[in-house]
Amino acid sequence: MSLTRRQVTTAALAAVPLAVAATGPATAAAPQGRPRGRTLYIAGDSTAAQKYAAAAPETGWGMTLPFFLHERLSVANHAVNGRSSKSFIDEGRLDAILATIRPGDFLLIQFGHNDSKSADPTRYTEPWTTYQDYLRQYIDGARARGARPVLATSVERRKFDADGVAVPTHGDYPASMRALAEKEGVALLDVQALSIALWQKLGVEETKKYFNWTATEQDNTHFNPPGAIAVARLVAGELLRRRVLSHRDVRRLDDEIPESWITWL
Repeated sequence: MSLTRRQVTTAALAAVPLAVAATGPATAAAPQGRPRGRTLYIAGDSTAAQKYAAAAPETGWGMTLPFFLHERLSVANHAVNGRSSKSFIDEGRLDAILATIRPGDFLLIQFGHNDSKSADPTRYTEPWTTYQDYLRQYIDGARARGARPVLATSVERRKFDADGVAVPTHGDYPASMRALAEKEGVALLDVQALSIALWQKLGVEETKKYFNWTATEQDNTHFNPPGAIAVARLVAGELLRRRVLSHRDVRRLDDEIPESWITWL
């Protein structure tokens, strides 16, 4: 999640929120003039963000989420590398979403990876105070515009102890988000719990096939295509289970998704 990692790519990503229709291998926006359907906005960090070709095979789960959603539901992926719940707001990115979000839309909020960067005051939030304060701004902003906020705990990193047990890495941030969701009456997608259970099931070696491990890099935070597809499948399944979306809104939850459908900008 470091801001120094692939600086050129990160800087470019910072300027490009991507809106795509959930049409499968094609990821073009709906043609002008067609009645606007509902849109699911993603506010998050690099684990979800759209990537440029220079970053391939690194893949954000937000890039593959449209494959699990019906074409009537578009995805506007505003997630950006290195951002926390605080820095995303301070840079005006939440304002950009709130300027276009409409009644009936959704705002999916996933932060936590970078909120824990205590050495960086531009990103750090304290889990039980300022983290919740910033998350409330997303919740209140969406609700004020007739949209539905949805909280998602941070997807887990790949970390195992000496006994091969998957280890949580996000401290109190997932618990804080769970508590806030209950207090505010917001649907919660517990992606942290689901992903760590998946990594445990897959095990130490098999999980390497889901993260951005290459000949020159061993990245236990960001995903390759299989990992992004697996996490997006968890997100889509939770959107259905939590009744944020209905059965007519989701598809392919049990299907194999070809990696060839994924496109990097």
